[in-house]
Amino acid sequence: MKITIFGTGYVGLVSGACLAECGHQVMCMDVDAAKIDSLKKGVIPIYEPGLESMVGENAKAGTLFFTSNPVEAVGFADIIFIAVGTPPDEDGSADLSYVLAVASEIGRQMQQSKIVVTKSTVPVGTSDKVRAAVQAELDKRGSSLRVEIASNPEFLKEGAAVSDFMKPDRIVVGAESAEVKAIMQDIYAPFNRNSDRMIFMDIRSAELTKYAANAMLATKISFMNEIANLAEILGADIEQVRHGIGSDPRIGYQFIYPGIGYGGSCFPKDVRALSQTGLQHGREMRILNAVEAVNDLQKSRLAELVMRHYAGASLLDKTFAVWGLSFKPKTDDMREAPSRVVIEALWAAGATVQAYDPEAMDEVERIYGHRDDLRLVGTRDAALIGADALIICTEWQHFRAADFDNLAVQLADKVVFDGRNMYDPAKVATKGLIYYGIGRGASVAKS
Repeated sequence: MKITIFGTGYVGLVSGACLAECGHQVMCMDVDAAKIDSLKKGVIPIYEPGLESMVGENAKAGTLFFTSNPVEAVGFADIIFIAVGTPPDEDGSADLSYVLAVASEIGRQMQQSKIVVTKSTVPVGTSDKVRAAVQAELDKRGSSLRVEIASNPEFLKEGAAVSDFMKPDRIVVGAESAEVKAIMQDIYAPFNRNSDRMIFMDIRSAELTKYAANAMLATKISFMNEIANLAEILGADIEQVRHGIGSDPRIGYQFIYPGIGYGGSCFPKDVRALSQTGLQHGREMRILNAVEAVNDLQKSRLAELVMRHYAGASLLDKTFAVWGLSFKPKTDDMREAPSRVVIEALWAAGATVQAYDPEAMDEVERIYGHRDDLRLVGTRDAALIGADALIICTEWQHFRAADFDNLAVQLADKVVFDGRNMYDPAKVATKGLIYYGIGRGASVAKS
């Protein structure tokens, strides 16, 4: 089947590559001609495990194409996915300008009836606006061509997006006609062989499902961080509490790991957008507002622990090793990363940051440029050289087996601030190190 996808970000590029991998012919369209030229040369603009090889192999096989020409893109297929960004507007609501611009372009260029599928994360009612935008252009042309609209939200985790697409736990489709449902079943048949993972519903319910899913996961994170902060005050250990509540199958272990808050391109903007949707319809989303407020405060938690440990002393002569910069492992995404709050607070206090991340170094340099108080180094051990203390912001796998003897030798102040609770406080203490975790209660050294 021929498919066109507008947008070559995480969602569009991953979706296009995975659909091509299963035999569909896919054309990815982007208005950024330089980006398209790079993709044609095999240069991938994002880090996502497994994506680079999949894009290269399918482009070589002739199942994956790239273009910046909207006439070519619209003419290529009768099924068009919109997977462009919906960044937060000034009030936190989703900016639909890119989505609606694509819809208008489709209406201007289509020469045959089309099915337009919204895959971008969009507020409830957006599909109606997409239909209206396409139809407005058809009306200008006096065209009788028909457009069908569907919603197919994505549930891809950065760092596992390819795996999530190839082995989905559910495929949500909002559609009105039996024809569209049948076509969507054909598109996803290769991913739906062992059991029926397709969930059909009305379009508005599909649009809300995506926001509700992300808001629920964000709520679990903020709830656990709230409990972790209480545990520290009470002298309890949040890791023991986590095991105690996670064993309840109604709660489960996923997304109840305490830390320094969530970031990335999805949870922050989706929580805000859903809250704004509520306000626009006269409904204050009190839980979601609290989720965001807790998360904003939690991102400053490590910086607070640092300041508490040094008891307000000047940090002008201090160098902090920082392990992990991306908002989560297996990605180079720095959008709303908690590490940014931490290192910016250290700079404000006059400290120097010596940082390492397996994938996000280029992105950090792009964001902050060259600074005298920022040193980007090539390994985790290089970050320790000349450092006074270690701060862990991202739980990359190869940080898990730390050499605590080496840490005790390298760190002048022999202190570790662990924003992801990666280590056993008792084991760290045997090496003569002071250990600060998140919600570790009596195990956390008090200054």
